[in-house]
Amino acid sequence: MAHAKNHDYHILAPSVWPLLSAVAAFAMLFGAVLWMHGNTSFLFWGGFVAVLYCMFAWWSDVVAESRAGDHTPVVRIGLRYGFILFVMSEVMFFFAWFWSFFKHRMYPMYDYAGTEYIQPDIHAVDPFHLPLINTLVLLLSGCAITWAHHALIHDNDRKALVNGLAIGIVLGLLFTFLQAYEYYELLAHEGWVFGGDQFYSNFFMATGFHGAHVIIGTIFLTVCLIRALRGDFTPEKHVGFEAAAWYWHFVDVVWLFLFFAVYIWGQAPLM
Repeated sequence: MAHAKNHDYHILAPSVWPLLSAVAAFAMLFGAVLWMHGNTSFLFWGGFVAVLYCMFAWWSDVVAESRAGDHTPVVRIGLRYGFILFVMSEVMFFFAWFWSFFKHRMYPMYDYAGTEYIQPDIHAVDPFHLPLINTLVLLLSGCAITWAHHALIHDNDRKALVNGLAIGIVLGLLFTFLQAYEYYELLAHEGWVFGGDQFYSNFFMATGFHGAHVIIGTIFLTVCLIRALRGDFTPEKHVGFEAAAWYWHFVDVVWLFLFFAVYIWGQAPLM
């Protein structure tokens, strides 16, 4: 006999998605290692598609649980705490790249005894040209998301919610386009290369992973826009949108550190 629930916690039903997600992620990463060693990339792309499918299906279940009323105030607090921990892990991920960049910038040396480090002839990027434009684009997108969040919480203004999300998404796409153009110019015309030197490696790893996070955040916001158009989110229940806003602001803050550290300070001549 079924018993009525007399608590605020959500007891999850058995799900196949954690296991399938783990298998798909393992296949993707193992395939990436094989690809790096000159083997076929089929396993990587197969695992990548499987990861995307698992993410879509699993989070669709989470949305369905919310609509069914399973996300009580206690459950929403837990979801927020969980996402905060996820963002903290992302902070540590970028901290590693900043650590590497600062170390090689302040103490440029090889690990070989008696070898003097010679900085390559780097065509420095003007930080107050395209990088500054990208900085303004990303900050404006953060303002748009904040506007949408404020409109939902304080006024339940659905039109402003949708418009703010749409503007934020367009600006996120513009940032990605401008960064891709910058990469093309550096690699095709300015003699920059992937790897081969600490500066190039740190630059492309830090800014490239940030660019990947912008793409992920843009997808995150797009899903929120689709849900908003379908009538989801209320001033009291909007954890999915709140998580997307937090993630986007995290991406904004990381870029500010990258702009000042990598583009302005990092490309100044060594003393």
